[in-house]
Amino acid sequence: MANWEYKVISSGKGGFASPALMEKFINDLGQEQWEIINFHTAPDNALAFTGLARRPVQRDWTLEDAAATAARAETDKLRAEFEAKFKAVTTGATAPATEEKPVDFIEEKAAPEDGFRRPVDTSRDDDPDAPEDEWHKLTAEDELPSFFDALKPHMRRNQRGAGMSVGVDYLAKKWKLEETDIKTALVECGLQIPADENAKPVYVEYDGDLYWVNINRRGETWINTREKPEPVFRIVQGKRLADDEVPAEMAATPAPAPPEPRREDRRDERREERQRQPQQPAQPPREDAGAPRTLLAKIRGMMRRNRRGHGWSGSFPYLTKALKLDEAQLLEQLAAFGLRLEGGAEPVVAHENGFAYWLNKNQRGEIWINAEEGAGSGEQKTKDRGQDAETRPEGERAHESPRADVVETKSLPPENILTAVRLLMAPKKRGEGVTAPIGELAAKLEKSDEQVMAMLASTGLQLPESPKAKPTFAEHGGEIYWLNANAKGQVWLNAKQSAAKKSKAKKSGD
Repeated sequence: MANWEYKVISSGKGGFASPALMEKFINDLGQEQWEIINFHTAPDNALAFTGLARRPVQRDWTLEDAAATAARAETDKLRAEFEAKFKAVTTGATAPATEEKPVDFIEEKAAPEDGFRRPVDTSRDDDPDAPEDEWHKLTAEDELPSFFDALKPHMRRNQRGAGMSVGVDYLAKKWKLEETDIKTALVECGLQIPADENAKPVYVEYDGDLYWVNINRRGETWINTREKPEPVFRIVQGKRLADDEVPAEMAATPAPAPPEPRREDRRDERREERQRQPQQPAQPPREDAGAPRTLLAKIRGMMRRNRRGHGWSGSFPYLTKALKLDEAQLLEQLAAFGLRLEGGAEPVVAHENGFAYWLNKNQRGEIWINAEEGAGSGEQKTKDRGQDAETRPEGERAHESPRADVVETKSLPPENILTAVRLLMAPKKRGEGVTAPIGELAAKLEKSDEQVMAMLASTGLQLPESPKAKPTFAEHGGEIYWLNANAKGQVWLNAKQSAAKKSKAKKSGD
């Protein structure tokens, strides 16, 4: 009956690095005549396992075993004799005769190969301070993968561009190493770590792939790889022919016309052409190249198109900075063209190169210069306005916009402006009453912001000088109206029920 010795086998907590190492470990157990009787793998790692193995420590003696042992001993004896004779012949020296001790059957039986095996102590397998067994040495440097091969399982495809990449900080967490150790390995493998994000990368080839290191804007170090591009052609120098070397039939033949571009190519060219063209704001047409460039022509190039209505306009605060003049100097130079603010009931209009110019001042006291295309348009529209003014009510003529001689508009009497805008106002999201921006009211009334502000000013409404200043109120139809400007500079018209009407409604309800 044979006796058995048992051994607990384990791959360790992290498991083997590759299936080849695990296979070698199991084969070594088999060569040492260990038999695995229990084997369990980890559910999340097929290369991590624990188990139990056994092997016999004493064999049953049989006649067949004795015969095999004797035959093996005889074979070893003949091999030793032949080896000694062969060495004596080749070296030319006679080996001294030695008496060989006869092989005893009992000694052969007790030999280390087939005799009693010394039991192995497995009680300290789980002790971290215990000396390592031979299978722990399987992770020697010769069995480890190269640095480039170890990178590939952790690399991910680049979101921008070709190839794959991995961060050094990610590798440090995965491999449980310091970033300095990985950077040192990069340098030892021939890679160069750039100084900053703008440094030119240094490429290294390994197994048909290119590797390089770069630093992004956040200062992170990344390792990149891509397949080495295969050359498609090589550069050779052609020979240029002189005029006398060109064949006559080729010199007389005109050059062939280039092929017609495809529809897709033409569409791409048009798209690229639109992208190359700068997006400039709409500006009035320039004067002819032969016309002299006056101050008005220079100012017209700085104007912007009116958001509502026709023509262009520019503010004095902007023009004084662009022209490097103060307001008084600019007014003095414009007076040479006949432009001035004090023009009476009619604005002063100046004409130059087919454009009409005039000045006006808004509610905040800023001076604006306006322009409209069309020679003589200002004179004709001023004349038309003078003819229409004779048939209009006195109330309408008193509150027309200063630009009525250039832009034809519909006028509303002061008593009707609040009634008209009241229908266009919407309830406030917070608080009591209704409100509407002046820009929306002007668009719905087909007027400019200045015209609407002038009509509201005829009712006594004035824009406060600052957001915290007290507004002026106007009462109409049992409601009070007032103007205010928000932080963005937008002017709003507000209305709510007057206190007298509220009191009257409360008394009637009681």
